[in-house]
Amino acid sequence: MYGAVIHAPGDVRFEQRPDPQIEQPTDAVIRMLATCVCGSDLWSYRGANPIRRPTPMGHEYLGVVEEVGADVRAVRPGDVVIGSFFASDGTCEICRSGYPSRCVQAIGMGSLGAQAERLRVPLADGTLVATPGTPDADLIPSLLAASDVLGTGWFGAEAAAVRPGKTVVVVGDGAVGLLGVLAARVQGAERIIAMSRHADRQRLARTFGATDIVEERGDEGVARVKDLTDGLGAHSTIEAVGTQESMLQAIRSTRAGGHVGFVGVSHGVELSGQLLFYSEVHLFGGPAPVRRFLPDLIGRIWRREIDPGLVFDLTLPLSEVAEGYRAMDERRAIKVLLQP
Repeated sequence: MYGAVIHAPGDVRFEQRPDPQIEQPTDAVIRMLATCVCGSDLWSYRGANPIRRPTPMGHEYLGVVEEVGADVRAVRPGDVVIGSFFASDGTCEICRSGYPSRCVQAIGMGSLGAQAERLRVPLADGTLVATPGTPDADLIPSLLAASDVLGTGWFGAEAAAVRPGKTVVVVGDGAVGLLGVLAARVQGAERIIAMSRHADRQRLARTFGATDIVEERGDEGVARVKDLTDGLGAHSTIEAVGTQESMLQAIRSTRAGGHVGFVGVSHGVELSGQLLFYSEVHLFGGPAPVRRFLPDLIGRIWRREIDPGLVFDLTLPLSEVAEGYRAMDERRAIKVLLQP
């Protein structure tokens, strides 16, 4: 088969890779219907993550089951399935407590490379969720979004304790931040302040439910949020970038007693004890437990209650995956959908 392989920063190639095989009785092999480029993939593309050898890329996937191992019971060949960016057994104590992304057997799907024609999915019973039937073509982008960015934005809102009537700030206008706006709206926020400097992303944020846009950053951004919240700051803030600047922006935009849900992959973030002590905010986040949310999110998409697929503003053949990386790196696209 063919798939994406990164060789060095800025060097993603579409090249031949070994066909996936059933290796364990708990495995499934799926044929991809759609995959995509994630903002977190850009950390490697830009050289922030070390690349020691040619490495398959991609961790978001929607596909059709082709083959299952002898112990797989939850899905069968022909099912259209979605899974999280972490494979999980669904039975360990951590999974049962609601955090399958930290399963004791967790396997990062990025290590298997979902930007490909086919994919081996370990721990299939705990990882994959079948759709109610064969989806209409227009639902494919939204169902694919559930594999990561929708579930991550949803967790950001949950971690930030979004509640009806509350004011929410969303730091970050990539796909996760934009779907954090959607999640905050669905979870009942009364006011949603999206921090964005890009007109196309601002328009989409408003489509998803943002009531206010703040373009300023740093001290000016915090001051603007305070102006909009009677000098107090937001009840809830979703941090969806993962940098020192974005984390400080999130904490300082949140009122005393408020909640920050951080779901941006952390790079170089260091917080002072004094800042944390005197902010008196709740901090909670990490890799989203997407598998926990999948049944609910798939149902909402299937009933056409939400349309998270709007974050995909560029669709390319999988063979043009390198252009997809370039487009996102240069901010010519919010999120790129790849079709095998």
